[in-house]
Parts: sequence; structure tokens; C-alpha cells
Amino acid sequence: MIIGKVVGTVVTTISHPDYKHRRLLVVQPLGFDEDDDSGDFIALDNTQAGIGDTVLVLNEGSGARQVMGKKSACVISIIIGIVDSVYIEASI
Repeated sequence: MIIGKVVGTVVTTISHPDYKHRRLLVVQPLGFDEDDDSGDFIALDNTQAGIGDTVLVLNEGSGARQVMGKKSACVISIIIGIVDSVYIEASI
């Protein structure tokens, strides 16, 4: 699972049948390590998220296909939740 921020959308003229009625969103991973070079990625939206939303992304193909309910879906990353807030307690 990844917590990230939606930073853009992907517009296509032709898409895979598994993507019908779902949007492709560009997600920027959030984390503590400023040197993290994992970069932005594209995730299939399952929650009606929009640009600026903090989201929870399932970044594993088998789990993403289970969420979609399609065993042979062509997907790796899927947004499964919109995050309202995050609380992190620093350990000393």
C-alpha cells in the first residue's frame, strides 16, 4: 500500500476494456525520505478521487484485480481510498 497525492489525470482516446468507466490518475508517492526516487505512477481510480486528494493505493496486481472483481484485468495499481488525515507519532 502507498499513500500518495493525485497530481494529474491521463486522457486517452482508446483504452483497454477493463478501464471503462474508470479514470487513470497520476499519483505522487508521499513519504519521509526526500531522496526517494520512486517517482510518480499511474493508478486506476476506484473512488472518484481528484487532483489534490491524498489517496491510498494498492500497488499489487493480484490485489488490484480482486478489488475490480476481474481475474484477468490488465491493472497493477488501483486507488482504493481517499485519505482524510494522517497522524504520525514520532518515537524518541
